[in-house]
Order: sequence, then C-alpha cells, then structure tokens
Amino acid sequence: MIKKAFMFMDENFLLESETAQSLYKAVKDEPIYDYHCHLIPSQIAENKTLPDLADAWLAGDHYKWRMMRTMGIKEKYITGDAPNYEKYLMWARTVENLIGNPLYHWTHLELQRYFDIHQPLTEKTAPVIWEKANTLLQTPELSVKGIFKKLNVYAVGTTDDPVDSLEHHKAIAQGTAPIGKTETKVMPSFRPDKALSINQAGFQDYIATLEKISGITIKTSDDVLSALENRLEYFVSLGCRASDHALENTPFSVAPNDQIDKIFKNAMTGKPVSEADAEIYKTKILTELAKLYAKHDMIMQLHLSPIRNINPKIFSKVGPDTGIDAVHDPQQSKNLAGFLGMIEKDSSLPKTILYTLNPKDYYPLATIMGAFQGEGDPGKIQLGSAWWFCDHRDGMEEQMRILASVGMLPAFVGMLTDSRSFLSYPRHEYFRRIMCNLIGRWVENGEYPHDMEKLEKIARDISFGNVKRYFG
Repeated sequence: MIKKAFMFMDENFLLESETAQSLYKAVKDEPIYDYHCHLIPSQIAENKTLPDLADAWLAGDHYKWRMMRTMGIKEKYITGDAPNYEKYLMWARTVENLIGNPLYHWTHLELQRYFDIHQPLTEKTAPVIWEKANTLLQTPELSVKGIFKKLNVYAVGTTDDPVDSLEHHKAIAQGTAPIGKTETKVMPSFRPDKALSINQAGFQDYIATLEKISGITIKTSDDVLSALENRLEYFVSLGCRASDHALENTPFSVAPNDQIDKIFKNAMTGKPVSEADAEIYKTKILTELAKLYAKHDMIMQLHLSPIRNINPKIFSKVGPDTGIDAVHDPQQSKNLAGFLGMIEKDSSLPKTILYTLNPKDYYPLATIMGAFQGEGDPGKIQLGSAWWFCDHRDGMEEQMRILASVGMLPAFVGMLTDSRSFLSYPRHEYFRRIMCNLIGRWVENGEYPHDMEKLEKIARDISFGNVKRYFG
C-alpha cells in the first residue's frame, strides 16, 4: 500500500496502490458512453450555454436539494425564487459539510475538470470561484457541444416518453439543430411508464394523447400495445437503443385478456383500479413490450425499488423529482424471476439491465440474471451500476464485488450518470477510479495475477468497450 501525503483530490485520488494507479492511467481517456441520463434534448439541440454555477449545479438537481434541506436551508434558496448567487452561496455552505458524501467529490471534480479550480469550495472561497467559473461558462468550450468534446462523450441516451415528438433528436441527427454536427451520438430512450400507470391520475388523458399521436384508436389493452409499437418503431428509426421502466416492483400477475380489457375499460371510464388489477394490466403490457424490444434488438432497463414523493408538504409545493424519494424494500425475487421466465419461455427475452435502489437486492438480482444468460451475448443480462442512493464509493464497490462474486465483472457495462446536469460527466472518472482501485486491491492481495495486459483490457472494457458492444 502506498503511503500518501495529505493531498486534496490529486492525480491519485481514490487510487490506493501502484496497480490501481497504472490501471487508471490506462482508462482515464476512454470515451464516455452515457447510456442513461435525464438531459433535456431541446437544451442539447440548442447547444445551451449555462449562465452561471447556480444554474449548472442546482437547476433540477434533487441530490443537492436534499442536502440543502438537511442543512436547514430555506426552500426559497433551493427551489424558490431567490437570486441565483444567493442559492449558490447556500450550496457552498452545504458543500463544506459533505465529508464522505459523493456530492463533495463530484462538485470538486467538476471544478477541477471544467474550470481548473483546485481549491475547496467553501463560503470563503465561493465568491472567487463564482467569478472565475462563470466567466469560463460563457465560452464555446463549455457550451453543451464543448462539454461533450472536452469530456470525450461518445454517446448520450436521453429519457423520452412515447408521445414525445423527438423533433430535437431528429434535428441533431440531421445536423440542422443549432448545435450543428456533433461527434456525440444523442439517442432517445423509450420510457412508457405513463402507459402502464393505469391506477394513477392522468391515465385517461395520457391514453388519449397516445391515441392521437399514434393514429391508432385505443379501446383495449391490445390497442395500447399497437399504439406503443407504432411509437417504438418511430423511436428506433431515430437511433433508439434502449427502453427504460421505473418500477417499485416487477409486476407478475397473469390473467386472461377479457379480464385485462375489463380492467382497462374501468380505468378509461373513471372507475377506481385496485393495486391487484393494476398489476395484472402492467404484467401484460410490460411482457409484450419486452418481446417487442427483443424483436428490435433493444435493451430493456428495469429500475426497481424506489418509493416516491413521500413528503406530501414538499410534493404539494414543488411536485415530483424534487428530492423526496427514498429506498423501497419490496420483495423482488419471485416476481422478477417469474416475469423473466415467462418472456424467455417464448425465446423473447431481450438484453436486460436490472438496477435496484436497495442493495439488499444485489444478490437476488445477480443470481436471477445468471439463470437467463444466453449464447452470443456476453453479459446479456446485467446487474446495473450502483444507482441513485447507492451511487457512491461504498455502493459502487459493493455492487461490483457482488457482481464479481456470483457473476462476471469483466462483462459489466459500467457507469452512467442518470443526471440532469451537463457538468456531471466527471462521475465517470469517479467510477473508473473506484473500479481500478478495487481491481488493484485484489491484485495486490494476490487474488489475481499481476498481468497488466489482461487487467488493462478488463478495465477498458468496463469503462467503454463493453457498453459500446452491448448497445451497438
């Protein structure tokens, strides 16, 4: 083990051995394939320039909002109408107290990589950092296109609803958007959650919109699927490679079609739909969608175990996706195994990435996926990267250790940002450092040979090679 001086986030940050340091040198310049994020396509198309650090860091970032509330900061400085500089100062005050939190590291990696600022952000340093960073944010090098080029972003997968027009994706692909020709591939992802949310407010209106944009009259559950397939084919024509589903639990309750259509009719006429009936409907729609994904050689992503909008006071004021979600603890194994098995019975299981917000599910998911691996696709079923509340050093190490213990780490497709922030790409660096350090620890413990050619291939594949192959 190398003894290090007290250097703050230097070139060997998180790299605790010579092997780890050598591995990181081999992967640090690998391209970034950000296959799942929440960047806004219109902002990419217009080549947005971020006006200041407050907008860059705090606009829509519920990770930071949670910590500011934990600090006791008033909501007007978080999601309210306070001036941006005052919001930024409140964030600087918060950052000083985030020892051990990944937001501390992410904030300072962004300061280093985009602005060449290596001093810690504090209330005292905040004014100087604000002035320097804001000046640089106005340059073409830190427009959206400049950020993509600077961080070597190979591809971005946005998150899009089936009823979205995808006009901005089309303009980006054709080179007619203000961003012009860009080497970064910008791909839509198919997220049909609202079409499955049969017992949620707004379902009837959503189905009416889906009917209109697809041109397909919707009176039955089969019609819903026909309309979704129509939109899926449009998404695929614009480069879509993946779907995405946000689920508390995998639905698995099989019923005959006439019962499902009765449930659908009840929902469309305003009658209440029970949780049990909703699961029956969701099971059919999600199962048939999975078969369509396989038909189009797409990846199915299942994000499991969040419990959402648990603070009614904040929800009533600022709405969803505002930092009031948490880790859920449903039992995932039985339903997930049944769901995957039902699809595989017809040889229709697509490439699938399984994410969980609750690390208790890592072993069940990793062992379930091992039963469904197939010929021709190394790592066809993936244990997704440590996600959301697990997206820190301990969480990433735990996910990779378990994947290595019961699966195959060298087939892992690696990191994604899952972010709404254009400055979030150093999170890939954070992941690569942690991954290299973990592998380096195993090697220096004598658990794997010190074969740098093989080790570098593993690290490069996890950083970029696997995901490029997997998504095509």
